[in-house]
Amino acid sequence: MQVDVLNIKGDKTGRQVELPDSVFGIEPNDHVIYLAVKQYLAAQRQGTHKTKGRSEVQGSTRKLHRQKGTGGSRKGNIRNPLYKGGGAVNGPAPRDYSFKLNRKVKDLAKMSALSYKAQEGKIVVVEDVTLDAPKTKDFVAILDALKGDARKSMFIVRDADSNLYLSSRNIPSSKMVVLNDMNTYDLMNTNVLIFTESAAKLFSELPAEEEVA
Repeated sequence: MQVDVLNIKGDKTGRQVELPDSVFGIEPNDHVIYLAVKQYLAAQRQGTHKTKGRSEVQGSTRKLHRQKGTGGSRKGNIRNPLYKGGGAVNGPAPRDYSFKLNRKVKDLAKMSALSYKAQEGKIVVVEDVTLDAPKTKDFVAILDALKGDARKSMFIVRDADSNLYLSSRNIPSSKMVVLNDMNTYDLMNTNVLIFTESAAKLFSELPAEEEVA
């Protein structure tokens, strides 16, 4: 798959980048995308929910009244779950929601997401961008030229760049990530993917088993 390389003004540079069909042209697997997104969202959960059980709430341990002879039901102490302020029954407890996915499953999910974007024509390649200083206005101008400002976009670079990161972090419709840090959730949660030229070339430089690792 050949993609034209644009400059920061949105014009063609005359260069093209080859995006391998082994990553951008596979038959997408919806189920592994679901699993990868589910794993990502599960890992975001703090899991700090907690209710107090009968042994943890405050209250006397005295039996409220004798067992028999009152005509009423049997009762223990005031911590009984049936009373206001009593302990919760089978309430939530702190837990870890994360779960493991095999490396090959996660890679297939990312390749499936990238293939969907390629089929929809939502992949843009721009020449490598460098900013002399952090300036959001300059980054917005680049997105505007690439038609990536009005839609939810993800700007993908090969290596971390503090000036680019600081320039992009205040833009709610755009997210900048390093190629190795992109995940299936972010890929599916964006409308257009903007790769820098060096990041896009990395796909054809790496062995097939490492292309989206």
